[in-house]
Amino acid sequence: QVQLVESGGGLVQAGGSLRLSCTFSGRTFNTYAMGWFRQAPGKEREFVTTISRSGGITIYADSVKGRFTISKDNAKNTVYLQMRSLKPEDTAVYYCAARQERYSRRSNLYNFWGQGTQVTVSS
Repeated sequence: QVQLVESGGGLVQAGGSLRLSCTFSGRTFNTYAMGWFRQAPGKEREFVTTISRSGGITIYADSVKGRFTISKDNAKNTVYLQMRSLKPEDTAVYYCAARQERYSRRSNLYNFWGQGTQVTVSS
């Protein structure tokens, strides 16, 4: 069974940076595509970014393009989300997710989810 554990969330001022990590265990990491999603209070979970199994392909939501970077270290079984130029509207619980098939923007296609980590951006 795949287990995902996120870390790195916290409180940051607008314009600041954070790096989230998601550690994968239980299966062969390089056979899984990974995604980051987020959910703000009172809102639906939304796509942030996804990365292919090899790490060679990445896709971003328009709202984070140019500010966030996803990366995948298959040697460390970890996926990262580097977040820069943070805005108050980035405040949410951030979840990493894994699927063994091709990368996707669609949250319902991911089989495994972490518990989430809170990111709060103050203005």
